[in-house]
Amino acid sequence: METIKEILAGVENTPASFEEYLTCYADKVGELVNSYIPHGSHPDMDRYLYAPLFEYSQNGGKRHRPLICFAACLAVGGDVERATSAAAAIEHFHTAALIHDDIADEAELRRGEPCLHLTEGLGLAINMGDLALSLVNGTVMDDPALDDATKVRVVTELINMTRRTIEGQALDIGWARDGRYDITPEDYLVMATHKTAHYSGAVPLAVGAIIGGGTEAEIEALRNYGLDTGLAFQIQDDLLNLIGTEESTKKDFRNDITEGKRTLVVVHALQNASEADRARLIEILSSKEKDPAVLAEAVAIMEASGSVDYARSYAENLTSIAKNRLVDMVEPSESRALLISMADWFVNRLK
Repeated sequence: METIKEILAGVENTPASFEEYLTCYADKVGELVNSYIPHGSHPDMDRYLYAPLFEYSQNGGKRHRPLICFAACLAVGGDVERATSAAAAIEHFHTAALIHDDIADEAELRRGEPCLHLTEGLGLAINMGDLALSLVNGTVMDDPALDDATKVRVVTELINMTRRTIEGQALDIGWARDGRYDITPEDYLVMATHKTAHYSGAVPLAVGAIIGGGTEAEIEALRNYGLDTGLAFQIQDDLLNLIGTEESTKKDFRNDITEGKRTLVVVHALQNASEADRARLIEILSSKEKDPAVLAEAVAIMEASGSVDYARSYAENLTSIAKNRLVDMVEPSESRALLISMADWFVNRLK
């Protein structure tokens, strides 16, 4: 198995953009992350637990979370090899979150493949998600390259990240369950920051900087950058679900409407649509509708109310401000340039 230094050194030219960075390294970093998934002590443990989780994690997407953890470590002048276990831990958390999220949402597709609870059954899928969660802290605590003080600080970050993500998920699911249509854009921002921004941006960057020996000012600058860009990432993900193209179809396209999700687009539309359109949108969101024509009708209401443009502009403004702050706080480097490029990639995936 190649080390992260060998992986990064294996590309002839330094990636010029964040998208190129992902393309160059995602597969190799995925193999590195998956090397932390163990085997069972009985063949059936592999059959019912470890092997399906490993296979699921192999279809792991762009691996942006471990890759930004490495970039943050390098941006503060650290030894990227020491960040390997933490980067893998965050990706294992992501795997667990996806497995459990798909169960809660009764989703059917994930990255173009049937969801794990459909291929393996509900009970085993829950168990595999639990296993992925167990790998989060254990992966860091078992790392001989990290001193005890660093382990404690990193695990504390991971524990807080887990709690915040679960809090955000509780709001997301609870609002849908209770038929809440009084949610404001401000409520949404709290939910999305907790559910996504911490583990998709803030914590990978902060942990990379911590392990890299960054100053407290650098660590907090990277954390705040991750909060802003991670929130923009979630807003853009919501947009992709509604009006994306090929990338969106790798999940259940427009299933956020079917599940009655209170996205920024939805809550803005509920506040700004005409009375008739608001009533119709609530009717669609409440009916678990799957008819493509009806889902398209809901999107048309959101577009007519200016909500799609509002959400896109909000995400773009977030990343613009975040980039300027990071430039002021972190010294110039190739890694900082990649992280700046990350913000643009987060909000341009639809274009």
